[in-house]
Amino acid sequence: MRGLFNLSLWIAILGTTNAFQFMQGWKLPTYDPNAKAAEERFGDKKLVVLTGASSGLGRKAAQALLLSGEYHVVGAVRDMDKMEAVMEVDGFDTDNFTPMYCEMNSFDSVRKFCDQLDEFRLGKPIDRLLCNAGVYQPSLPYPKWSVDNHEQTMQINFLSHFLMISRLLPALRDAPDARVIMVGSVTGNDNTVGGGGVYPIADLHELEGFAQGFTNPISMIDGYDFIGAKAYKDSKLCLMMMANYLHTKYHKLTGISFSSMYPGCIAESPLFREKRAWFRQYFPVFMKFITGGFVGEHEAGQRLFQTAHDPRCAKSGVYWGWNGGPREGRGKRALEQNGQISGGGGAGGGWDSIFENDQSAKVLDVDRATLLFHYATKITGAEWPELKAVTSPCPTLNVVGAVTKGMVRREELKRVKQSQAKEEKKKKSLRRKLVLGVDLVVTFALKNTVGRVAKLLGKRVLGDIPETAKQGSFHEMQTQTEIKVETVDSVLEQLDRDQALLNEQIVESKPSIVLNDAEDEKLFEQIYVQTSVENRNATSTSSLTPSA
Repeated sequence: MRGLFNLSLWIAILGTTNAFQFMQGWKLPTYDPNAKAAEERFGDKKLVVLTGASSGLGRKAAQALLLSGEYHVVGAVRDMDKMEAVMEVDGFDTDNFTPMYCEMNSFDSVRKFCDQLDEFRLGKPIDRLLCNAGVYQPSLPYPKWSVDNHEQTMQINFLSHFLMISRLLPALRDAPDARVIMVGSVTGNDNTVGGGGVYPIADLHELEGFAQGFTNPISMIDGYDFIGAKAYKDSKLCLMMMANYLHTKYHKLTGISFSSMYPGCIAESPLFREKRAWFRQYFPVFMKFITGGFVGEHEAGQRLFQTAHDPRCAKSGVYWGWNGGPREGRGKRALEQNGQISGGGGAGGGWDSIFENDQSAKVLDVDRATLLFHYATKITGAEWPELKAVTSPCPTLNVVGAVTKGMVRREELKRVKQSQAKEEKKKKSLRRKLVLGVDLVVTFALKNTVGRVAKLLGKRVLGDIPETAKQGSFHEMQTQTEIKVETVDSVLEQLDRDQALLNEQIVESKPSIVLNDAEDEKLFEQIYVQTSVENRNATSTSSLTPSA
């Protein structure tokens, strides 16, 4: 009898390994005073936030979402009058579409939009965030500046979406199948002809422009002079990189799916509104009948809708594409179907032609993505929530975890005592210097040969820059001497000086510290005394050393 009891006990103990798995999705019961009001407003529909919903791709995607009858769409737009007109013309279901003002040229406007959205949703989770709004300014030889004095293309396309994601992440985390979808581009993916075979090519280099603050007159993420077409391509590269980075950082902790997509070349899109008139007239013809890469707004909108709706697109860390084959069936058949020929990258790729597209080495560069996240956080002032892995409810494991935490704390104190050396400053490698040297030579040659010819052709053949392309800058271009640009080395030196002063203040003030036992207290006291002596010796040595 006793043996049977022991066997039952062991079975019960061993069973605790999986016994609490069913509890991993449980949440403590809470009272939500807005639950009834939220149900009356949204019913059982999922909540979608779509930027740039008043035109082009966003307009057609919003229409498809509403026609499905399964979503309430919040359209983030800067022109509310235009949005109202689109709603009437396209017959939007106004009970399930809510336009909200959001000027992506202003971080403050993005924050206010997020605050307004939080009030509007009445505690309902956000199920989808579609980062679609974008601007393309290739005609101007100089940049236009946002309200925050950043180059507009990068702020509208990437930085403002980056800030918006950080603010809405808690609301997305509460949804059972949340998705964040970035609208990328073939031009930001240089493993394709469109991205790697057409100059200028997207390349962030070492993010020197972001490292210096990315404020007027610094207009490019790589720190070089402004090129409108490259600014657009770089912004799309940033979006695609960030989709992968957020997937790595947050997907397993939150369950949110992060992905990017390329809807195809929408040659008749308002995205090209700042291109010259001749380009807007002939580019769609070229894409329809020569390359076969043309995709209409309606089909592109269906593709963005699919990434939000299709269960297959719940997969995270993916760059979605659609088969459509360029150059397939050119000639008479293309004329008969007005250019709508199926083939890879072009039109005709329906629902079942979706596939996981290949991503370039630049898009998959984890190290640069980490730097991008760091600099973008600093530039936008984004505050990302601190997330922790879900802990087991098993009492035995909680006890073990508490003991482990204490041991880790003790070991950390010992490591603090042992680790006194400062990190050496990063130095540029020989290869980096050679690359920069070659780049300077090539840039000089292009500016003084090809550049002159291009300017002549631009004036004589291409015509004047459209007036609409010249308007909309919130600031005048500054000269390099008007601002103080701190280098990475100077910042590191200042941080070292600040840390030394802080250590001195800590030693002199000797704050009272409550420790668990006498050993820890003694160890802390040794660290303070040792730090005080070393800092004072370092200060006296540096003051005696003559400057170079």
